[in-house]
Amino acid sequence: MDLDVFVTAHRAEWDRLEQLLRRARHLTGDEADELVSLYQRTATHLSLIQSTAPDPMLTGRLTQLVARARATVTGTRRAGWRDATRFLTHGFPAAVYLSRRWWIPTALLSTLLAVVIGWWISAHPEVQASIGAPAELRAMTRPGGQYETYYSSHPAASFAAQVWTNNAQAAAMCLVLGAFLGLPVLWILFQNMLNVGVGIGLMSSAGRLDTFLGLILPHGLLELTAVFVAAGTGLKLGWTVIDPGPRTRREALAVQGRAALGMAIGLALVLFVSGVIEGFVTPSGLPTWARITIGVVAEAAFLAYVYVLGGRAAREGETGDVAAADRSASLPTAA
Repeated sequence: MDLDVFVTAHRAEWDRLEQLLRRARHLTGDEADELVSLYQRTATHLSLIQSTAPDPMLTGRLTQLVARARATVTGTRRAGWRDATRFLTHGFPAAVYLSRRWWIPTALLSTLLAVVIGWWISAHPEVQASIGAPAELRAMTRPGGQYETYYSSHPAASFAAQVWTNNAQAAAMCLVLGAFLGLPVLWILFQNMLNVGVGIGLMSSAGRLDTFLGLILPHGLLELTAVFVAAGTGLKLGWTVIDPGPRTRREALAVQGRAALGMAIGLALVLFVSGVIEGFVTPSGLPTWARITIGVVAEAAFLAYVYVLGGRAAREGETGDVAAADRSASLPTAA
């Protein structure tokens, strides 16, 4: 294709499109139809130039024209309460449901790791000695010690906010860092399970494992589930780098990355609930059975939300990705 001849033949159309775009709010009916027609032809021209005679300056001008025309023709879509409601009732639970083959094994293996670490510490006094001096360990595990006062050491509201922030950051890191083949996710998981395992081991060696479980279960069931979901999603994202499946690697990562972003928002809400429980229920004067019951009910509600709403949405085709209108085209297209 002779680029100079092509430009000479179509420059008037591009100039006319630009003129119409400058006064897009005041177009007559005929001018609106003309704008749509020029937008379609200019998109075709852009595709031809990109494929046969790419010129950076011309391509840049036409790309800008096509983008402005597309925004004018299709309108700018704004998120509203309907989008938020759909995300909470369809997108987020479906994404969690569809990633269950990743986060359920992650949860089981991580819990097993915490139990093994706890048993190892409890059964080996020399390991306990490496953690701290006897006086320090007694201060941590005795009645009224650090493990018990930790949850009531600050005002409930500020403690809940601090816990929520820390946990949301950990979940977000699992989701974002999953792209690095999932290796950072494994480290974050190990650190979390190590902390739980140390608590199990030390309190068990002091004969106070029931007290420890009574403190961690009310909020820990929902909190750890959220962390496991984030970690499983991060590992899934890391595996996508290795095996993107039938899509191109770029497209597969885009799909998983958008779902992970939505997951981060949804899990922040879940962790807010667990933070409220940790700030107000865990250190409360309620009986242990009542505090644990609240934790079990919160966990059961979340699982029902995922498997009932999420399962139904997934069967209807929901994937947790953004709406089709908000996605970039997988391949260059021209009208």
